[in-house]
Amino acid sequence: MDKKIPYKIYLSEEEIPRQWYNVRADMKNKPAPLLNPATLEPMSFQELSGVFCDELCRQELDNDTPYFDIPQEIRDFYKMYRPSPLVRAYFLEKALDTPAHIYYKFEGNNTSGSHKLNSAIAQAYYAKKQGLKGVTTETGAGQWGTALSMACAYFGLDCKVFMVKCSYEQKPFRREVMRTYGASVTPSPSTSTAVGRKILEEFPGTTGSLGCAISEAVETAVSSPGYRYVLGSVLNQVLLHQTVIGLETKAALDKYSIKPDIIIGCAGGGSNLGGLISPFVGEMLRGEQQYRIIAVEPASCPSFTRGKFAYDFADTGMICPLAKMYTLGSQFIPSSSHAGGLRFHGMSTILSQLYHDGLMEARAVEQTSVFEAAELFARVEGTLPAPESSHAIRAAIDEALLCKQTGESKTIVFGLTGTGYFDLKAYEQFNDGVMSDTVPTDEMIGQSLSKLPKVD
Repeated sequence: MDKKIPYKIYLSEEEIPRQWYNVRADMKNKPAPLLNPATLEPMSFQELSGVFCDELCRQELDNDTPYFDIPQEIRDFYKMYRPSPLVRAYFLEKALDTPAHIYYKFEGNNTSGSHKLNSAIAQAYYAKKQGLKGVTTETGAGQWGTALSMACAYFGLDCKVFMVKCSYEQKPFRREVMRTYGASVTPSPSTSTAVGRKILEEFPGTTGSLGCAISEAVETAVSSPGYRYVLGSVLNQVLLHQTVIGLETKAALDKYSIKPDIIIGCAGGGSNLGGLISPFVGEMLRGEQQYRIIAVEPASCPSFTRGKFAYDFADTGMICPLAKMYTLGSQFIPSSSHAGGLRFHGMSTILSQLYHDGLMEARAVEQTSVFEAAELFARVEGTLPAPESSHAIRAAIDEALLCKQTGESKTIVFGLTGTGYFDLKAYEQFNDGVMSDTVPTDEMIGQSLSKLPKVD
């Protein structure tokens, strides 16, 4: 083991970031604005504030302020589980016999089990500060719903969660954690909303999608006085809060004068990937450094690699604003893969613009290959990774093996977004050899993309 670099690099409590970084301030090509689907005009603060908390609307619309102060109440909460460690994967390096140096930023050391708590506590804080009664949201695999239920319990807010139906059934224990923290959890699509009933009528027997759950959560919020909707990914405000990950990662690397060559994150809607890479992308945008950044998505929901860069609805019910993003179409309902947090049809407008501008690359990987990587990682590094995180592990292993072939000693950093202890059904299927790979056909994607809204 390299004596110069410890197995885990820790920062002190005082080194928890005091500000979030807004990468949009350094982007020459800003993300396209959200559009009102009725008028096709950019959404105003007044329009957004009927759905989101006021301060979150301001953060959502601000393309120019480079840093936002983190309120002390949020920093105090962060101290329960932050700073999170940056880990040198010595044992994985040894197992792969690679000259590459591999690091991972571990975000699973909190009860919610993932990075989602970083934004959940911020959004709950602003809802409480505004005097709201409660919030509504969607969740895929359940990490976001768990994180938000924790944050709402902390601030005494009501929390209504619409959980993608297949995950609701696959992950009952995640559901029970949410209920333990006081949240109500409804499988989506449901009969409790008009949009849910419409989706069930059009897609009988559907296992649901994040797009479906978003529609139901938004409808519930706008029809319930004293409630607002909060989202766990995709939005500018969420990526802003998640930059605490990348800022800590960069500070830990700088402590030992480590410069990464490759930075890897799993990609569903974009919260963890955007949070991890933003400070590094900022350096690229300012011409200070150069990195390879890789987004890894499931082959079952390949928004970057097979989607279209276009305006689309963020939800299946087509009631949300239009966002310009890499999308498979809001009517695309992916297979019930176990990486439930990566089953969104589109990507963050920030990441979509960065990808479109060539500042990052993307690859899609199949489920069984992902679990092979997850199993190896668990056996040698001692942590059972979440299926979502394991997409990044797959790519990190592949890049490290490429270094083995070429003899190059590259430094690879990836985001380990959370743990997989509520995903044992998926591991059971993999271990029993009954896990399958589902890849949508061109026809399936084409049918969905043909229904994109007409925006000039």
